[in-house]
Amino acid sequence: MLVSTKEIEVRYAETDQMGVVYHANYLVWMEVGRTKLIQDLGFNYAEMEKDGIISPVLDIQISYKKPLRYGETAKVNTWIEEYDGIRVLYGYEIFTNEGELAVTATSKHVCVKKESFRPIVIRKLYPDWHQAYEKAKK
Repeated sequence: MLVSTKEIEVRYAETDQMGVVYHANYLVWMEVGRTKLIQDLGFNYAEMEKDGIISPVLDIQISYKKPLRYGETAKVNTWIEEYDGIRVLYGYEIFTNEGELAVTATSKHVCVKKESFRPIVIRKLYPDWHQAYEKAKK
């Protein structure tokens, strides 16, 4: 199983009135983690979009354990929890500077044609991605 890691400095604009990271910003960090994982596998999501393929979110599950604050660095770990050739379930853990678990999450995605939103079979249209995902998944 491949686990990709990305460090993100918490910016002031990402915090709320209580001085902690606003909950929706973790979703953005998860996207950064997915992009890094795809790059670590040797691919580029933007290139797939140029082919008219997009990957919308079907479901997100997130559990907040410990807050992060401005000036801290978040460490986002991302991996492929499940993959069936059509749908991908990514797993995430976000840690504080001190290595404490701040967030656990999953997001489920499917690749579709941008024009019609009809699902594609990744293993047929992108066999290299399919092989890499099969090899890297949990």
